[in-house]
Amino acid sequence: MPKQFAPYRGSTVLRNGIEALLRGGVTRFAIAIPEGADNLANDCLNGIDGVSLVTGGATRQESVARALEALTEDAPDIVLIHDAARPDCPTTVIARLCGALDSSPGAIPVLPVVDSMIVADGGFMTADAKRETLRRVQTPQAFRFEAILAAHRSWHGAPDAGDDAQVLRAAEGDVALVDGDERLKKLTFAEDFMDHDKPTPSVRVGSGYDVHRLAAGEELWLCGVKVDHDKGLAGHSDADVGLHAVVDAILGAVAQGDIGQHFPPSDPQWKGAPSSRFVEHAVKLAAEAGYRVGNIDLTLICEAPKIGPHRNAMRARLAELLGVMEGNVSVKATTTERLGFTGRGEGIAAQAMATMVART
Repeated sequence: MPKQFAPYRGSTVLRNGIEALLRGGVTRFAIAIPEGADNLANDCLNGIDGVSLVTGGATRQESVARALEALTEDAPDIVLIHDAARPDCPTTVIARLCGALDSSPGAIPVLPVVDSMIVADGGFMTADAKRETLRRVQTPQAFRFEAILAAHRSWHGAPDAGDDAQVLRAAEGDVALVDGDERLKKLTFAEDFMDHDKPTPSVRVGSGYDVHRLAAGEELWLCGVKVDHDKGLAGHSDADVGLHAVVDAILGAVAQGDIGQHFPPSDPQWKGAPSSRFVEHAVKLAAEAGYRVGNIDLTLICEAPKIGPHRNAMRARLAELLGVMEGNVSVKATTTERLGFTGRGEGIAAQAMATMVART
């Protein structure tokens, strides 16, 4: 089986790579596949929008050229060309690449060479190589679409190009260098699929707790659902205490701090912001750490309003934000028998537990 379709981290190599690019903001894909591999590719990519499959050529350069031609009808400004065998692509690398295109038609991620280098001839050393001038090249490589398309159309080099930066250079286009990442390692050997370098627990658990004050004149949002009530929750964002507790539970499970670190109340951009954005960010960070949501158990603590009539809508909205089935989301409610600030109707508290499951 071609290795891009091989099982990897609970999915396949190809799907892991596409999901990593989605997290980096890529919305459209032209995927070069071997002849006759349509069913394999479709099985790997089921449910992902914006994908078109292109039968590749006899060489890497021909395959890339065909994929680029498939994008010409509604041409993008920027294209990333990526090896499917590098399934773990940090969003920070994508941001650096796209930023470099402000001043260059092409950009590639590179890493320094740390070992001594030589030039070999057969089984003998013939010369030294200055490692200070050498770099290890990775993908994705980023290009202005029109520039790389023209370069491939005019390619008259060797039967195959080592990478697309060479194609652009042959067309006299500049290629900028940005910092790569060891996570972009190419899967090459059988042991690479065992993922020894990332010994993560199969399950992690996090807890979250949040409180917001009830105030007149505010809207009441709970678990992403607007609830009719004579008071609403006060806060810098929409003060959705349920979602805030869920966010902290997810962040805690993957050791990514708390909601205040990522969305500080002192930052005016979050004033009145929907808390759904916070949940989506937490899920994204968890995915980058190699985890997905297994289940959420949320308890809302208040005397009023009654949660029961809204429970199903809350579970459905939470499941949508988390990318899980409703059966993986529990929303419960309790009171404090009129004791404390919740008992006096001064505020609402929420407590959440998140079970995160490793994608490996």
